[in-house]
Amino acid sequence: MRKHLRKVLPDHEAIHSNRWLAPFGNTLLHPRLWHLNRHSAAGGVAVGLFCGLIPGPFQMLGAAICAVVFRVNLPLSLFATLYTNPFTIVPLYIAGYGLGELVLGSGGAFVAPPEWGEAGLSAWVAALADWMVHLGKPLALGLVLLASLLAATGYFAVRAAWRVYLIRAWRKRSVRRSSAAG
Repeated sequence: MRKHLRKVLPDHEAIHSNRWLAPFGNTLLHPRLWHLNRHSAAGGVAVGLFCGLIPGPFQMLGAAICAVVFRVNLPLSLFATLYTNPFTIVPLYIAGYGLGELVLGSGGAFVAPPEWGEAGLSAWVAALADWMVHLGKPLALGLVLLASLLAATGYFAVRAAWRVYLIRAWRKRSVRRSSAAG
């Protein structure tokens, strides 16, 4: 797994020689951003899963900034944001809204957005803004809670998978040594 990731990920020289990334060279070339171990990989996945629920096109930017701040694997944090896409974002936001309503205890049913009516654009925009304000607290809280839950789950899943991989590698090495010695 580690060898495969090293083939796919860019190396330090590719980052250093890229003219668009040159102004950020010292920051982006920090060894902990590119090192692949259980701490940086788990942190990178957690950052990516958390930032994947940021609205709009700012997911990867948020993941890159968080990876630099927390010094976790940058490519994995960027890759982990890809779980949100046009097919998954709506169910994730609905789950976030439901989680927010569950925590806040409002218990109301979901209200559909206002439809375009005869009143015109300004009335529809005003109705849409009012609808969004009512969604605001449950959706915002639910998305933060869902992102935190996904990040924690991803972090511990990567740590556990890495541990299982290491234990298997140790056992294989032990079997090879015992058969070579005997």
